[in-house]
Amino acid sequence: MAKIPSHARVVIIGGGISGCSVAYHLAELGWKDIVLLERKQLTSGTTWHAAGLVGQLRANENMTRLAKYSADLYKRLEAETGLATGLRQCGSITVALTEERHEEILRQASLARAFDVEVNELSPAEVKALYPHLAIGDVVAGVHLPGDGQADPANIALALAKGARMRGAQIIEQVKVARVTQARGRVTGVDWEMGGDQGHIAADLVVNCGGMWGRDLAAQNGVTLPLHACEHFYIVTEAIPDLTRLPVLRVPDECAYYKEDAGKILLGAFEPVAKPWGMNGIREDFCFDQLPEDFDHFAPILEKAIARMPLLADAGIHTFFNGPESFTPDDRYYLGEAPELAGYWVAAGYNSIGIVSSGGAGMALAQWMNDGAPPFDLWDVDIRRAQPFQKNRRYLKERVTETLGLLYADHFPYRQMATSRGIRRSPLHEHLKARGAVFGEVAGWERANWFANPGQRPEYQYSWKRQNWFDNSRAEHMALREGVGLLDMTSFGKIRVEGRDALGFLQNLCANQMDVEAGRIVYTQMLNPRGGIECDLTVTRFSDTAFYLVVPGATLQRDLAWLRRHVDALNVTITDVTAGEVVLPLMGPKSRDLLGLISPNDFSNDAHPFGSAREIEIGMGIARAHRVTYVGELGWELYVSSDQAAHVFETIVEAGEDVGLKLCGLHAMDSCRIEKGYRHFGHDITDEDHVLEAGLGFAVKLAKGAFIGSDAVLRKKEEGLARRMVQFRLKDPEPLLFHNEPILRDGEIVGFLSSGNYGHALGAAVGLGYVPCAAAGEPVDTMLASSYSIEIAGKLCDAEASVVPMYDPRSERIRS
Repeated sequence: MAKIPSHARVVIIGGGISGCSVAYHLAELGWKDIVLLERKQLTSGTTWHAAGLVGQLRANENMTRLAKYSADLYKRLEAETGLATGLRQCGSITVALTEERHEEILRQASLARAFDVEVNELSPAEVKALYPHLAIGDVVAGVHLPGDGQADPANIALALAKGARMRGAQIIEQVKVARVTQARGRVTGVDWEMGGDQGHIAADLVVNCGGMWGRDLAAQNGVTLPLHACEHFYIVTEAIPDLTRLPVLRVPDECAYYKEDAGKILLGAFEPVAKPWGMNGIREDFCFDQLPEDFDHFAPILEKAIARMPLLADAGIHTFFNGPESFTPDDRYYLGEAPELAGYWVAAGYNSIGIVSSGGAGMALAQWMNDGAPPFDLWDVDIRRAQPFQKNRRYLKERVTETLGLLYADHFPYRQMATSRGIRRSPLHEHLKARGAVFGEVAGWERANWFANPGQRPEYQYSWKRQNWFDNSRAEHMALREGVGLLDMTSFGKIRVEGRDALGFLQNLCANQMDVEAGRIVYTQMLNPRGGIECDLTVTRFSDTAFYLVVPGATLQRDLAWLRRHVDALNVTITDVTAGEVVLPLMGPKSRDLLGLISPNDFSNDAHPFGSAREIEIGMGIARAHRVTYVGELGWELYVSSDQAAHVFETIVEAGEDVGLKLCGLHAMDSCRIEKGYRHFGHDITDEDHVLEAGLGFAVKLAKGAFIGSDAVLRKKEEGLARRMVQFRLKDPEPLLFHNEPILRDGEIVGFLSSGNYGHALGAAVGLGYVPCAAAGEPVDTMLASSYSIEIAGKLCDAEASVVPMYDPRSERIRS
């Protein structure tokens, strides 16, 4: 029996492929005193029964980078450790049975080209040539990725474990972590149990790789880790005579995937309505266990599969397998340090893509732990995106019935979750609903995305083309541009920063000048030491010692964690006040006229200039009016205490009838902001994007003195920009842009769009994206002299390019 140490630099909890990958990569970085504890045996939770598909193309560039790293790692592990990983790069084929799916896979092919993943578009006959057993009568097209493949999940995990041991890591089985201990806001170690023995390992860091056990373990320390197990089904046939090696096959329109292995076919499913499992916990002796068969649940998938691949009709079923896997509310896994507890790290919740993800995730987490910062933007999987309410088990149980099936559902733009809705609502929710609001969800918040007309069904009809709300959103967009529109942005994160040291604290964190007079609003970024953007926000100074921060709703937990990480011993109090106030942006050239009907205050430029906030009377209530805009028009954001929100809303709407007020949704706001070239955090700007290359140098004030990231800004000024954020407008008014479409400069792919939408005032789709400079500091004129096009589903569309906003480039309208 291995001796359990009394101290370690890091304790990793869980011996699946995720935990073994973290141990391997920390050891590869030269870390000592690594201890991995597994409650039963390595791979015994989920890893051992995973299908082992290795697909390189993911939803964005960095997730693809991690998947490609995994494939490369699994190739070299055998030579390093002597253990075979079973990696076979047999390629993969995805087939489309509908025109909508055809559009999706063509866009995926474009994405693959932008991310340097080899891809081939296939006709039905070419699909048949690569997969001769397939019935192709209704196949529209296919996409082939030759570098994809399959591997043996358990052997990969064991090879990673051996590689970690070879570098000095201790991996101990049959030891359960009973709890993670903590003191003064950070982890101190773990308490363990083995048989009748108990003990403690003092540790500087702990990594929760506990898979489906991870949520409940995290909850003991107040850490939010929202995941829930679902039953996952597949069958393995008897050996099929003369079955040759085949690529992995995905038929998402039938919720099915196929893998040939040793002359047998594995048929797996991601059915639309899944079966959650383990609601009341997982029994103590669970180890290499299968769940009860439910053939009725799987039968519809099998029936379609036999029609799709007739040879299955004569193949016996060798294994009917049902095992649990962890799923998360948004189908993305969790990585990073928990915001609630210093030193508590997480790598869990892999949503059935754990094999292809874990190699890269382990590498990225190890580098993050080693360097104190992620190696590149990982916001897609950052644990800080999780909302505290999402640990609720009923919420999770309902949501994961949907998220498993979404892996193979059509990935339409603007697709909204159908389950676990209505958790966080503005006090005005029912008012908006009664007026035709169609809601989307972000961070649990219900937000009006668009408003249905009388007699129009208030629901989405999804498509890759113009969806049923396109004209509604156009009308809302033009109301904001030409008249006056009202939005509800209560979902904004709102943070008070107060105390004797508040100014110095924010001066160190923010790139812009925070020492302004009370009532001034400052747009700023918080930077990391590399000059990357950690937070994008406005800061309103209330007094000498009080500031009010407004951040995107989706990033609130991240931004709170960043602030708290830097408080140290300063006299500063940080308070989340999000739920206390409703935010009503009143925007458009007639917004001043409307405010004049409902408030005695003076809204002239002299009395209330752009970038200032003050208290106003409105109706019979009191509000705080912030003259700022995210749509690029004259307007005010009205901050109203939640108890007065309904009165203020009714007052605005009633008076608005005289000036043509239109209720507007988030889709219209987004289309307006992209016309104006305003950046969107998480898409256009991330912690990987330098503030100067993002075109936000106007919000950086080096003259104020040193702040986090100021050295990186100075260096970039000296070196010259390596790339620039560019705005594009398609010359053809018909196509649509969403994000990730490849950018071509003089016929060569040089990047991809970070965001896109339709610019109704500009008359065509508009996108933002980074274009590399031909040489450091390349002049703007030279860059813009090139010809640009955007690839959309394999077709090239000519585009105009600009580094200043195409709409109101001098911002005259917002100051009018």
